[in-house]
Amino acid sequence: MIEDPNNVEPGEFLRARGHLELKCLLDSTDVTLMHKCISRTFENLRSQVKSESCILRVQDSPVIIWPNKHVHVTPKEITANTPCDDLHKWIPIDEQDLAGKRSAKKKGKKSSAARVISLNLMMEVTKPGPLPAPVLCKTVQKSHFLSTTLPMDCVVHICSTDTIKDACERLLEALLHQLDEMKREMLRHMKGTKLLVPEPFHFLLPEPKGLVTTIYPAGVPDSQLENQRKELHARFKVPEDKPYFRRANAYHFPNEPCKDGYLRNPHLALTHPTLDDGKAYLVQGLYSYHHYMQDRVDDNGWGCAYRSLQTICSWFQQQGYVERTVPTHKEIQQALVDVGDKQGSFVGSRQWIGSFEVHAVLSQLLGVTSKILFVSQGSDMASKGRELANHFLSEGTPVMIGGGVLAHTILGVAWSETTGQIRFLILDPHYTGAEDLQVITEKGWCGWKGPEFWDQTAYYNMCLPQRPKAI
Repeated sequence: MIEDPNNVEPGEFLRARGHLELKCLLDSTDVTLMHKCISRTFENLRSQVKSESCILRVQDSPVIIWPNKHVHVTPKEITANTPCDDLHKWIPIDEQDLAGKRSAKKKGKKSSAARVISLNLMMEVTKPGPLPAPVLCKTVQKSHFLSTTLPMDCVVHICSTDTIKDACERLLEALLHQLDEMKREMLRHMKGTKLLVPEPFHFLLPEPKGLVTTIYPAGVPDSQLENQRKELHARFKVPEDKPYFRRANAYHFPNEPCKDGYLRNPHLALTHPTLDDGKAYLVQGLYSYHHYMQDRVDDNGWGCAYRSLQTICSWFQQQGYVERTVPTHKEIQQALVDVGDKQGSFVGSRQWIGSFEVHAVLSQLLGVTSKILFVSQGSDMASKGRELANHFLSEGTPVMIGGGVLAHTILGVAWSETTGQIRFLILDPHYTGAEDLQVITEKGWCGWKGPEFWDQTAYYNMCLPQRPKAI
């Protein structure tokens, strides 16, 4: 019923990232010989990962692990048999993490976000003792020299009782497997002597599959990788009517800040309301919170529906249904001019839009169809529990609602079929402050509202975007 990208099984992730240099001298342009040469180069990289020169450093801490030296660890207080959970003692607590814990404690809610221990993958380049004098050799010949950097990124799930030795064994196995996958993808997409850098992406699949990693070639758009995604859907036995393996669906780790600065899924910080025999039906997947005064645009007093539309567009972008960026106010206005809904003077104006305009823009810019649900007066909103519950179960998209001069985004409903009790999960685009999750949730800018929230005498139109069937 509810897809929560942060709701993974108890425990945490061990994530190792680093770069391995791939350098290959091709003496022939024969395809078979080139493939053999590249394969040998990957075997050399595998040997590096399995060598005593391989190092894993716990990020932002003094902890260094030599996984192939009988799992040698520094500082000396840590050994191979130390539980992984003890590593947190050596990692400084980020102020943002502290704020999140304080907020969760204040609300009486335990955070569902998985913890991540980040490791840097490195190679020792110097050996103890005196170094020999360098020897220079010069060889004159015609050849192709291929050089690129492989962005290694491996994740393993661990429990608090796992030892460092146990975790390192699984992590090294994952690194070696990733090298094999990178070789396969590089040879698969190689054109002549041109190499495409293989990039790892992590995807959180429905239970019991959990987090999986796949490799895509850099520079190849998702539109050209459909056959590869079909293979992945078949391998992991996931439905082919929704995208699971597009780059936009890549798992966002809890300790990674969002590069665009927008808050993601602020409703996850809330507790569900308690209703007699009731259930919560929520938006599925990721979205960004768009509200007044963002993007250096002063739309206070007129842009609420634009912001609600942007939130909806971000959902389709972050679920991988579209590759275009979230449209600006002017792009939204131009789309309405292009479909003949508005005159040219509308572009650059401060005129409001409503649910019908949201429907038109989603169709024009994203190719997304929508259903419109009419409510003759706000007092009837309490009777719309079944329709909204069915929408969030089947489609899972944010809903834009407009009534009078206000627009809001509905992210879910808590509804009891037996008693008729209902609460609405509202994301309010009228917020004008900073991206402060604690303020937004405690002040109700994202929160559960009762039927009295709606103007009891105003009419409302709801735009319910439909999820495309795509892979």
